[in-house]
Amino acid sequence: MTTVTSAPRTAAARDDSHRPGAFAGTRTLIRFNLRRDRIRIPVWVLALFVGTVSTIGSFTASYGTPEDVEKLVRSMDSPAALAMTGPRHYLDDYNIGAMLGHQMLGFTAVMVGIMSVLFVTRYTRAEEETGRAELVRSTVVGRHAHLAAALAVTGIANAAHALLLFAGLAGNSAEGIDVPGSLLYAVAHFAIGMFFAAVAAVTVQFTAHSRGASGMAMAVVGAAYGLRAAGDVGNGVLSWLSPIGWVQRTYVYVDNNWLPVLLTLAVAAALAYAGFRLSLRRDVGAGLRPDKRGAGTGSRALTSPLGFAVRLHRGLFIGFGIATFVLGVMYGSIIADAEDMVGDVKEIQEALEELGGATVAESFASIVMIVIAIVSAVYVVMAALRARAEETAGRAEPLLATGLSRTRWLGSHIVVAAAGGTATLLLAGLGFGIAGAGSTGDGGMVLKLTGAALAFAPALWVTVGVAVLLFGWLPRATAAAWLVPVYAFVVGYLGQILQFPDWTNNLSPFGHVPQLPAEDMSWTPLLLLTLVAGLLIWAGLVGFNRRDLETK
Repeated sequence: MTTVTSAPRTAAARDDSHRPGAFAGTRTLIRFNLRRDRIRIPVWVLALFVGTVSTIGSFTASYGTPEDVEKLVRSMDSPAALAMTGPRHYLDDYNIGAMLGHQMLGFTAVMVGIMSVLFVTRYTRAEEETGRAELVRSTVVGRHAHLAAALAVTGIANAAHALLLFAGLAGNSAEGIDVPGSLLYAVAHFAIGMFFAAVAAVTVQFTAHSRGASGMAMAVVGAAYGLRAAGDVGNGVLSWLSPIGWVQRTYVYVDNNWLPVLLTLAVAAALAYAGFRLSLRRDVGAGLRPDKRGAGTGSRALTSPLGFAVRLHRGLFIGFGIATFVLGVMYGSIIADAEDMVGDVKEIQEALEELGGATVAESFASIVMIVIAIVSAVYVVMAALRARAEETAGRAEPLLATGLSRTRWLGSHIVVAAAGGTATLLLAGLGFGIAGAGSTGDGGMVLKLTGAALAFAPALWVTVGVAVLLFGWLPRATAAAWLVPVYAFVVGYLGQILQFPDWTNNLSPFGHVPQLPAEDMSWTPLLLLTLVAGLLIWAGLVGFNRRDLETK
C-alpha cells in the first residue's frame, strides 16, 4: 500500500510578508492621477479662486458707502434672500468680509463639492467601469490603493484651492477681511470639499456605474444645500443637518467659530473610513447594490438606434428634468419678492433697467432664465459626449460593425441631446411659471415664462453642435465643450452684475437670445443660432465619418 503525503510547507510559503499591502501602489497612482489631470485640476482650482477674488472687487466697488451697505442689509433680510445666501447673523456687522462669507461661502461650497465628487468617481468607479482598475490591480497594487489615491489627489486639489484663498484674502485690504478670518475661510473650503469627497467614496461602493455613483453623491450635495436654505429661513435645526450649514455657521469674518469646521472634518473622516470598509464587501467592478433583473425580451424600440439612445440617456434626462423643474419652482416662488430683494440695490437696479423690463419681477425673471438655460446646457454637454464615452469604452465598435451607419449612430445621440435639452427647458419654464403665477397672482406668468425658457433652445443646440464638432474632428479635446456653459455663466449671469463689456457676452450663444420676458421677442437671432447649430452638427458628422474609430 502506498500513501501520498503532501510536501511540507516551506517558510517562504507560510510567510505572507511578500504580499502587497492594502495600500500598496498608492503613491504611484497619486502621481499618475496628478500627471493625467495636470490641466483639469489647475483649471478647477484657479476658476474657483478667481471667482472669489473678483467678487471681493465687485463688493468693494458696489457698496463703498454706509448707505449702500444699509440698503443691501435691508434687501438681504428677507426669507427669499436668506434662502439664497446664508444665516441672518452675518447681517449684524455687514462689512466686505461678512458679505463674502454670507453670499459666497454656500455657493462655492456647492462648487467645491461638485469638483470633489467628480474627481473621486473619476479615479475609482470610472476606472473599474472601463476595466482599467482590474488590469492595474493585477500588478503589485493593494485593494485600497485606488480609493486612497483618489482621496489624496482630491485632497491635494482642495488644499491648493485653500492655500490660494488664504494667500489672496489675507493680503486683501478690504474692510473686515483679516488674516484669522481668511485662514478659517480657506480651511472651511478644504473641509467641505473633503466631506463631499468622502460622500463619493461611499456612493462609489453601491453602484457599478460611475454616472450612478456621481449622481447619488450630487444628490447629497443638492440635499445639503436645500436643508441649509430651509434652516436659514425657518427652523435653524435643519441647517445643522447640512454640512454646508455647518461651514456657514463658522460665521467667518464675524465670529470665526472653528468648531463647525472640526465637525465637518470629523464626519468626513468617518465617511471615508466607511468607504474603505464597504469596498471589502464587493468584487472589483461590482457594486453593493445588485443590478435589477432585466425583462425576458427586449422592447422593439431597442432595435433602433434612436430607441437604444433614449434608453441610454433615460436616467440622465430624468435626473435633470426633475432638477430643472424644482429649480424653476424655487425661483418662481420668490419672484413676487424680487422687487423687495433688489429694488434698493443701485447696481442691480441699473442692470435691470438696461434690460428694458416693464417690471422688476420680469427683469429679475430674465436674469434667472440664464441660470436655468445654463443648467440645461450642462445636460446637453453630458448627453452629447455620451457618444465619446461609448466609443472609448469599446461599446460603439460592435454596433458599427453591423449595417448601422456612423451617421445614424451618432445622429441618435444628437437627437436625444437636443430634444432632451429642450425638454428640460420646458420643464423648468413650467415650474417657474406655475410657481411664479402662484406667487404673483398673475396667471399669464405660466405661458410667459415657459416661452422665455424655450427661447434658449437654439443656444442649447449650438452647444450640442460644438460638442459634436469636437467629437468628430478632435475627439481627445471633447472636454473643451464644457467651456460653453461655463463661459455663458460667467459673462451672462455674473457679467450683468459685474458690468462686463458687451462684446464678452456676444461671444456666447446664450448672449444672442432675447432676454424674455423683459425684452421683446426677436426671431432673427434665434434663426441664426439654429443655422449655426445645424452647420456645426453637419461638420461634426463629416469629421466622424472621416476619422478612425477608437477601438479596444
